[in-house]
Amino acid sequence: MTTTTALQTRDIKPRIGTEIRSDKATLLSGEHAGRIRELLEQRGVLVFPQIGFTDDEQIAFTETLGTFAPEHQGEKLYKVSLDTEVNKQADYLKGSLYWHIDGTMNEVPILASLLQSVALGNPEEGDTEFCNTYAAYDDLSDEDKADIDGLRVMHSAWNTLFYYDPEPSAKTLRRMMAIGDRELPLVWTHQSGRKSLVLGATARHIVDVDFRKSAELLVRLRDWATQSDFTYRHKWTVGDLVIWDNTGTMHRATPYDPTSGRLLQRTKLEGEEPFA
Repeated sequence: MTTTTALQTRDIKPRIGTEIRSDKATLLSGEHAGRIRELLEQRGVLVFPQIGFTDDEQIAFTETLGTFAPEHQGEKLYKVSLDTEVNKQADYLKGSLYWHIDGTMNEVPILASLLQSVALGNPEEGDTEFCNTYAAYDDLSDEDKADIDGLRVMHSAWNTLFYYDPEPSAKTLRRMMAIGDRELPLVWTHQSGRKSLVLGATARHIVDVDFRKSAELLVRLRDWATQSDFTYRHKWTVGDLVIWDNTGTMHRATPYDPTSGRLLQRTKLEGEEPFA
């Protein structure tokens, strides 16, 4: 464990995840925001066990780390629940059960999400898994890196629909297709010079590559990126706050009963660099 003034940090796994223990006042002061951002970029996922922020405190803490990104309707907190009584967009969240990066339909994806558990249902359900796509790229063979250099992938929000609804109605498909499509690099070269893989459930096909070869490569790279060395699975307790670098990780929720009462609250940081 490393102690820096009022921050105690412990790496959870060698390639991903760091636990940070501190008090609310220290975190809300913003004094350590630079260090927290450094750790986020280096480690992909930061866990603040049972910090128990109030709604206003979660918003305030988010604002210490960068530019706050409100939701589509301007609200600052987003309720993450599969219960349509709690979240009217719950059906759209079914796609969150599969590996993905948030914002692949946007030119500039969000930098990070901050998720805090408010209530839990069955403790054996609804964990959140993360994988480090920086580390996954770094550990590819030189041959694999050469093979995928310069490849472009078509990402489509509607592609996720077929993960959870293999026979959607035409109306549902058209609604999802209206969200759009975007061509992105398979390898993202960041402003820092580091590289990460851009994969996930929105990745539909590799441009100008045979369909079978495209599917095989995308699935092989997803399997590679989500192997144990690069992944961390968070089992929630009430009050936990988890931050992940959306530009260098993928994430997914494990299945849970929509009526279980599981409720998480999310805040976000605006993106600072486009896919490149």
